[in-house]
Amino acid sequence: MATESITTKCAIAGGGPAGIMLGYLLARAGVDVVVLEKHEDFFRDFRGDTIHPSTLQVMHELGVLDEFLTRPHQEVKTLGSEIGGEMVRIADFTHLPTVCKFIAFMPQWHFLDFLALKAKQYPGFHLRMQAEVDELIKDGDRVAGLKAASPQGDLEVHADLVVGTDGRHSTVRNLAGLEVENRGAPMDVLWLRLSKRPEDGSESLGHIEPGRFFITIDRGDYWQCAFVIPKGGFNELRRKGLEAFRLAIVALQPSLSNRVREIVSWDDVKLLTVRVDRLKRWYRPGLLCIGDAAHAMSPIGGVGINLAIQDAVAAANILAGPLREGKVTEDDLRKVEKRRQLPTELTQGLQIFLQNRVISNVLTMNKRPKPPFMVKMFNRFPVLRRLPARLIGMGFRPEHVKTQEAPAQAAKPQSS
Repeated sequence: MATESITTKCAIAGGGPAGIMLGYLLARAGVDVVVLEKHEDFFRDFRGDTIHPSTLQVMHELGVLDEFLTRPHQEVKTLGSEIGGEMVRIADFTHLPTVCKFIAFMPQWHFLDFLALKAKQYPGFHLRMQAEVDELIKDGDRVAGLKAASPQGDLEVHADLVVGTDGRHSTVRNLAGLEVENRGAPMDVLWLRLSKRPEDGSESLGHIEPGRFFITIDRGDYWQCAFVIPKGGFNELRRKGLEAFRLAIVALQPSLSNRVREIVSWDDVKLLTVRVDRLKRWYRPGLLCIGDAAHAMSPIGGVGINLAIQDAVAAANILAGPLREGKVTEDDLRKVEKRRQLPTELTQGLQIFLQNRVISNVLTMNKRPKPPFMVKMFNRFPVLRRLPARLIGMGFRPEHVKTQEAPAQAAKPQSS
């Protein structure tokens, strides 16, 4: 099969939240962009499904929020946890200075499908599925494009800028030789689903007992469940057997005793190997990494998808003009990193603190825990719940859409 060669302003490797949002914003601003996604569709379970108020605010600024919220989702206005049998309220999103004062839980394929649908309205947006990036095109020290394999044959995309948004195991950052700093994580997470019944109620909760941390998230007709285990502990859990695992869930949440047999085999349990890392430098000439490719986040707070969206908004705000003019410099890429580096470091610092001071203690304790003094204060003084709500719901330095919709869209990429 012959190699297909196309030329564009920006080539994005990875069709996740950061990649599709960046492609959408750039095409909307009149920049020709090609997004390459290695899978044939967006349908992958237990990916980041948490759409925070900061991301919903971006959708509002794009004028698509009302339509977006017609997609299947659940709205969560408060977060709580059951610690040693005692219920505590931790976060209240109803006072945030945003249009949406809640977290929306939406399957990621709905989110990505919606963004792609909106992006395709612009002739400058080109999404290529089943295109797996395997090589960078170089012009001296500068990255000048990328190569990908697809069922139709090899593909070459020549671009003024390559953006890696291909996740925590990024091929692009490895090919570019960007150095990763691993910050460590003491736990992994097992994801599973159990059916939901009317008598369950609808509150998403954490359940903490000695050596165990279990989270249930309301997904309408089922519970999305997270079972937190010590780092590398999945094989030991499997050795003890599936019935022991079911009983461990029941010990944490007895109301699920009549449903744990829905876990028929270990195939119903998905392992998330938790890692927290970030690039020491996010760019090199002609190339930039954002989202998980630049900084893998812990699942604490479910903020990963929202950090990725914020990166995409900031990158579009800074790079749309230079890309239209064909004059993207290292200084432009440095501005993106500088803009997003502090929010990343602060968020990861908070996650690492909670991992080391809370999660690690829970996973190693032998006696029944009690809510810490500060957490008890959230129950006594509800106004205090606004602080964790702001940190979770908006994060550090939330971004706003500054790019304008271009009156005339860019032409389609030229084949050669």
